[in-house]
Amino acid sequence: MIKIEKDKFLIEGKPTYSHIPDVNPDALGKLFNFRAVQATFEDKNPRTRIIWRYPDGTEYNPERQTDEFIAHLPEYKRHGVIGFTINFQGGGPKEGKFTSGQEWINTAFREDGSIKPKYAHRIKRVIEAAGKTGMIPIVGLFYFGQDHHLKDEKAVRRAVINGVEFLKQLKNENLLIEINNESDIGYVHEILRPSRVHEAIRLAQEVGEDAFPVSTSFKGGVIPPHAVIEEANFILVHGNGQTPEKIRQMVKIIQEKADKPVVFNEDSVQIDNLEAAFEEGASWGYYDQGKNNYCDGFQSPPTNWEINTKAKSAFFNKVTQLVGIKR
Repeated sequence: MIKIEKDKFLIEGKPTYSHIPDVNPDALGKLFNFRAVQATFEDKNPRTRIIWRYPDGTEYNPERQTDEFIAHLPEYKRHGVIGFTINFQGGGPKEGKFTSGQEWINTAFREDGSIKPKYAHRIKRVIEAAGKTGMIPIVGLFYFGQDHHLKDEKAVRRAVINGVEFLKQLKNENLLIEINNESDIGYVHEILRPSRVHEAIRLAQEVGEDAFPVSTSFKGGVIPPHAVIEEANFILVHGNGQTPEKIRQMVKIIQEKADKPVVFNEDSVQIDNLEAAFEEGASWGYYDQGKNNYCDGFQSPPTNWEINTKAKSAFFNKVTQLVGIKR
């Protein structure tokens, strides 16, 4: 079971990366990760499904999307990337800025907060495969483009309870929970907004009986409010649009407020931001949107999960170097 000791993540009582021979001491307890929120993507809107076709014209296949992601987990692990973010409601599947009410329908929750079995099965497969590989998923529950499919706050609370109970039943206890992605952007339900999202964090902690560390995230450059810093087990931040110096400032400000792990689970493809976060003692997450072309990026389906571009290679190779993995 994953544990937190001050600003470090521990697996079986030892800081992450302890198993690496001649590991870089600065990597111990860190969580290098990348955004893979579309690993279970499925669009239930027949009007928008055409967007996600493969380049050869083949219809998008959610099982293929999940299969191909799972197949690459060992490769990511060999490079030292042991974390990834997924989400019960995915994320923005196209380039551009989106708020609430996205036309595509990608959610594991029904409007009453119950869970869709087929979607949940893909999440189960990903999380359990990660466990076998020795990886740590950061599992998000809600996304600002899809939370409107839940009819009211009772449904949101029910979704938190159902989501956490579902995770408790899986064969991988080494996971983290992110209540929602960027709580300060366009959420319909107040309990998922900055002023009250700490209530959802507390609910997940109670239902999980403290088995899983819980947090939530905010848009690029934002320091979480006091209530979230106090309630969360670890501090999630995003570095989108920030300079390396701003990344350093964010980490220092948070470290003055709390002795907890600081984790960027969304930033960019900018390696200098990765280096800045690492040097200040934070974990960092690669975010590569892509172009729906089954080649570039990790977030625009259909997704090519291979390390097949210069940007992807630069990230994975830099993590290998920083961890101290000999290849």
